[in-house]
Amino acid sequence: MSRSTAIRFDWNDPATWDAALAGAGAAYITYSPDLAFPGADKQIEMLAGMLADRGISRVVLLSGRGEDGAVASERALLKSVPTAVVVSCSFFTQNFTEGPFLPSVLDGEIAMPVSATIGEPFLDIDDLADVVVVALADDTHCGKVLELTGPEALTFPAIMRLLRDNAELTVSFKEISVPEYIEQAMAAGLPVEVAHGLAGLFTEVLDGRNVATTSTVQDVLGRPATPAAVTISRATQSGCFDVEEY
Repeated sequence: MSRSTAIRFDWNDPATWDAALAGAGAAYITYSPDLAFPGADKQIEMLAGMLADRGISRVVLLSGRGEDGAVASERALLKSVPTAVVVSCSFFTQNFTEGPFLPSVLDGEIAMPVSATIGEPFLDIDDLADVVVVALADDTHCGKVLELTGPEALTFPAIMRLLRDNAELTVSFKEISVPEYIEQAMAAGLPVEVAHGLAGLFTEVLDGRNVATTSTVQDVLGRPATPAAVTISRATQSGCFDVEEY
C-alpha cells in the first residue's frame, strides 16, 4: 500500500489506514522519510494500536541501525504488538545503484556531510528482503530486533573504487559541511525539513557507531551477507548504470 495504490495508505492521512488494513493477516511496515524524523514514533504508535485491535500479530518493521530517534518507534510497535520483528539495517548498497545516490554517481561525484575515513557495512537490499520473508513466515524471531549489515565496513571512497572496478565509472567522494549539504538537497528539490532531517541523520549514523558488522544475515538465512562488490557487479550487468535508460 502507498499513496498511489488503488487502496491508498498515506502516513500523513490516518483516515486511509483502516481500509488499507482491512483483511490483512500480516504487515511489513516501512516509514517515509525515516523513523528518525520527529513525529514518526507517534504515527507508528497509532498504527501499532490499530494492528493490535485487529489481531494482526505477524508484523515486521524496517528501521535504521544506530538511529536514536528510531528506537522510540521500535518500542512503540513492540509495546502494542509484542510478537513483531524489527529489522534494523545499515545503509543499502543499492543506494548507489538504483536509489537516491544514483544521480550523483552518474554525475561523477557524491558529496556528503560525513568523513571519508569512517566505514559503513553496506547491506544488499535483497538480503533484507529474504530476512523479512523469514520473519513473516514463522515465529522464530518474534519480539526481536534483528541488526542487519553487510559483510564488511567500507568507506565512501572505497565504494567509489568498487564502482570504478566493477562498473567502470569514475566517481569521486567529497566531504562537505552540513549547511552545504542542506543547500544542495534543497536545490535538488527536497523540502527544507527533509533536507535538514537527512543531514542530521547522516551525521548521526555515519559517525562511526555502525562500523561493526553483525552475523545476522548468516544466522537467519544460513548464507553469508552479500558483499558490496557483488551487488555493484550485478547492477552493472542488469544495466542500472545505463545513462540513456536512466
